Amino acid sequence: MALPTTLPHSSWISPVVALGFFGLTNYLNTAAAPASTLGIIFSILLVPVLFGAVFAAVHHAEVIAHRTGEPFGTLILTLSVIIIEVALVASIMLAGESSPALARDTVFAVVMIVCNGLVGLCILLGGLRYREQNFQVSGVSVYLAVLLVLATLSMVLPNYVGSPGPNFTVTQLVFVSLITIALYGVFLYTQTVRHRDYFITMGGPEDHGHVPDNREALISLGLLLLSLVAVILLAKKFAVVVEAGTAAIGAPAAIAGIVIALLVLLPEGMAAVQAARRDQLQKSLNLALGSSLATIGLTLPVVAAVSIFLGQPLVLGLEPKDAILLALTLVVSVLTFGTGQTNLLFGFIHLVLFGTYVLLTALP
Repeated sequence: MALPTTLPHSSWISPVVALGFFGLTNYLNTAAAPASTLGIIFSILLVPVLFGAVFAAVHHAEVIAHRTGEPFGTLILTLSVIIIEVALVASIMLAGESSPALARDTVFAVVMIVCNGLVGLCILLGGLRYREQNFQVSGVSVYLAVLLVLATLSMVLPNYVGSPGPNFTVTQLVFVSLITIALYGVFLYTQTVRHRDYFITMGGPEDHGHVPDNREALISLGLLLLSLVAVILLAKKFAVVVEAGTAAIGAPAAIAGIVIALLVLLPEGMAAVQAARRDQLQKSLNLALGSSLATIGLTLPVVAAVSIFLGQPLVLGLEPKDAILLALTLVVSVLTFGTGQTNLLFGFIHLVLFGTYVLLTALP
């Protein structure tokens, strides 16, 4: 079967290169000595190879999304990104020394990057270009309501219940994981079946570009699976690089969570920014807020299952300063999206919160 002429070469070359790179690093066993000259060379090469595979995965998810339409399109893209995130978090948790707080740090980083950094940038750019942008309050309210409950249950409640410290007991962890999955499942039913109209793009021009046919969509599905396999296989290598890098520069442990979050959110974030620049803020919010919900609703239960199965500790409760930032972010988000219109001031406020989060993480 010939590849479609509209398929960029990088979208199928990148996963093939990533798989070949994985085979070569395994053959040379570079992970055994990451500080050696060969190990450093492969660590430097790993970053663009992994980024290429991630971008290829997101590209093919977007092709399928364009074929299926909204809101299934953003859902496919979000779930693909979450698979990558779970692979990276689980790999770093299992690499070297135990990282019991990594899942919490990554999920919190995703929430802060999305709800403050990405949302703030989209609103600011849209405000500069169009003065005001419209969106469906009913759809965004659903996102925020679910996000508020999931974030509180998974990252605030552990500080006040369970065993000493910011941990759930096993029974509590299982219960919270199950209700998290259940709540996210009901949200998906609301988004894709019951109230699809809440999440349809409002305002801005419609995209009348090339719509992939079934053949192109099937090819992209196969290449999407190949790209995801390549990312999952390279996740273990990336875990070693992140662990060695943070230790070498003496960075706080939470930096690893930010690195993972930035890696998996970059392609999706670019799509959200482009949508905002086309005056399609609803699509931007679907991508951005959907990432936060999927991260908590799917990543944490999977990581919890890995933690229980391996008997590893899992720290979920946020530190006081982070809990305050989370609460402030959610309150400001409710105010930002309460009227159905945004302007550049709201975007700047969210970016201020994001800058505060980065500073307090790097210099605790």
